[in-house]
Amino acid sequence: MTYDPSKDGAQMDFRQRMSYGDYLQIDQILSAQHPLSVAHDEMLFIIQHQTSELWMKLALYEVNGARQMIAQDRTSEALKMLSRVARIFEQLNSAWDVLRTMTPSEYTQFRDDLGQSSGFQSWQYRLIEYAVGNRNLAMLKPHEHRPDLLELLEAELARPSLYDEVLRRLSRTGLNVPEAVLQRDLRQAWQFDEDVLKVWAEVYRDPSKYWEAYEVAEKLVDFEDYFRRWRFNHVTTVERVIGFKRGTGGTAGITYLRRMLEVELFPELWRVRTEL
Repeated sequence: MTYDPSKDGAQMDFRQRMSYGDYLQIDQILSAQHPLSVAHDEMLFIIQHQTSELWMKLALYEVNGARQMIAQDRTSEALKMLSRVARIFEQLNSAWDVLRTMTPSEYTQFRDDLGQSSGFQSWQYRLIEYAVGNRNLAMLKPHEHRPDLLELLEAELARPSLYDEVLRRLSRTGLNVPEAVLQRDLRQAWQFDEDVLKVWAEVYRDPSKYWEAYEVAEKLVDFEDYFRRWRFNHVTTVERVIGFKRGTGGTAGITYLRRMLEVELFPELWRVRTEL
């Protein structure tokens, strides 16, 4: 016999109740795709980027939550959030696999319709980079046409980054983080610091003594590991689809993206491995 869920108590009438679609605003989400061409693959391109922006929104939410917890010396709560950020970037990595099913010929059918829009103009991606410490002030310019976004990015630059908060927490626990690091200009991108490397080397040489710092360090490495993979997958996908053409936003395309692969978010945490 055909199964009727209502006979087991399932609600079936939503004329006076909030439904799944109401709660998630599904109609609004599913009506946000507006291809500018008749090319079949443009829908894939739009949805892949829109879903990536949703995952980035969650990544920002979790990074900000972790940063707040660390500032309040509630590190154990931050660890769960940092683990989630790494898993989010694992999902973002998987998205490239879907986009890579689009061939160069298929992308060519609608690429011109994109105009000068480009992924490097993503303000959420910029916020993520700023939040974790890669504070390139030159990248404010693509957002100057939106005062609200510029204000948001400037506010982020005025805050300690996630890495800054971690180092401040290390200092509060008694580790010898240099005062110059603790008082540094927050608007500037993080630069490798030999004395910070020595602090992390002390932590890694005796994990049981500095377990909290050790665990936080490994969560940061987890995140940057997935973040690097995301950048690498981006490069590979772009090269597979457009080769060495310039990006739609005017960047050097593959050359620009490969330069981004050289950026280290937490350089001391990678170089400390050589010290042990």
